[in-house]
Amino acid sequence: MAKKLPIVAIVGRANVGKSSLFNAILDKREAIVAREAGTTRDSIMSKAEYKGQNFWLVDTAGIKDPEDDFEFTIQEQVLQAADSADVIWVVVEADIPITEEDRRVAKMALKSRKPVFLIINKLDKAKGHDLSGFDRLGIKPIIRTSTTQARGIEQLLDSLVGIIPNMTHSDDDGRLKIAIVGRPNVGKSQLFNTLAKKQQAIVADRAGTTRDVNKTIVKYQGREVELLDTAGIRRSGKIQVGIEKFSVIRALAAIEEADVCLMLMDVNELNVQLDQKIAGMVKEAGKGLVLIVSKWDAIEDKDAFTRDELAARIVRNYDFVPWAPLLFTSSVTGQNVTKIFDLAFEIDQERGKRIATPELNKWLRQAVDAHPPAGLKNRAPKLNYMVQETDNPIPAFKVFGSHTKFLHWSYKRYLDRRMRDAYGYAGTPIQFWFIEKHVTHRNGSSPTKNQPHEELAAQKLAAKTAAREAEKA
Repeated sequence: MAKKLPIVAIVGRANVGKSSLFNAILDKREAIVAREAGTTRDSIMSKAEYKGQNFWLVDTAGIKDPEDDFEFTIQEQVLQAADSADVIWVVVEADIPITEEDRRVAKMALKSRKPVFLIINKLDKAKGHDLSGFDRLGIKPIIRTSTTQARGIEQLLDSLVGIIPNMTHSDDDGRLKIAIVGRPNVGKSQLFNTLAKKQQAIVADRAGTTRDVNKTIVKYQGREVELLDTAGIRRSGKIQVGIEKFSVIRALAAIEEADVCLMLMDVNELNVQLDQKIAGMVKEAGKGLVLIVSKWDAIEDKDAFTRDELAARIVRNYDFVPWAPLLFTSSVTGQNVTKIFDLAFEIDQERGKRIATPELNKWLRQAVDAHPPAGLKNRAPKLNYMVQETDNPIPAFKVFGSHTKFLHWSYKRYLDRRMRDAYGYAGTPIQFWFIEKHVTHRNGSSPTKNQPHEELAAQKLAAKTAAREAEKA
């Protein structure tokens, strides 16, 4: 079962403060903010969290009259954002009366039939202004904000998290969903067609042919598999004029919808930074990942040594996802294509693996005994017990202890590596939530509910173990 995070798109005409709102929510400067209208030319996205709810936040370029192809592209990217997003925030300026562009944005958003918020921004500039006229846009709820004064941000996020919990799960139909992602012209559509065994996607030599997410359902070993072929993701500054300008949003939506992602890289263009960024997006989304080198047939005079040499180089470049399997394929010859389904099934099985609480706590004691966590003086982290989250499609574990905030990132990586050595989990990220034993857990960044009965059982088990060890001493 795929578990997706909602996508929230911030839309509006140019210079209404969308990037400032984006930055205020993330509390970091990820988008360029300037007084010149239309500064943001490409979408900026980041994962955000508020009161235990996670979501993707997307900042879009402003809508302007399509005076030229470039401005038409900006308009198109906002339309596609509304099409792919789960929630739409329409931003207007408090100190400027409703414009024709505002009306167009509102009409577009409402037409999507998605939840729509109207955000009246720059409230600090509207002293004495009558804001009741914005009701005519027909959007509710209406939130008034000032990013410079941090006013209305919490109200906006409270309203958001009140509606997004129901969006975190896709339909549990038992179907495995596989998304094919990567840069343009690396062979995604060709692989899609080969896997689907029919020409459902357009295949052309020209880069960027796929504009939308093509989907098809096939059966493999008696199970339904839904394939999603996404438009290529272009590097910022290299996005050409055309409808594929905002394809990254649809690719992100496909990643969130999928259980397993196939990240394609062209054998003729390895070690591309954008490929690594896309793999990082898949990891951040918590999805299964297979690294696929495409167009293997294009390499002449190759042998096992050539493949091994390239594999070693790729492994070094993708050391942040050492658990992702690597496959060399050719959609022309069909080499290793059938292995893709087998790998995806294996990864799906690994993601569903559950470990009993007593076994987990035995593993934790052995891991800590072999390598105790370091810390500050009188602030050494102590890990007492752990449980696995049962309703999370990602292998996720809550580890309870004291002074957990002092755990070094390298120790978390040590636990991840040791967990994989013991239980596998190939092809999928693992998540650890470190929780202070005396603090009520409110899920933190975890999107799942508490499991008090499991935590109580783990706590009792840890107490019994400590008592037995004390008796032996």
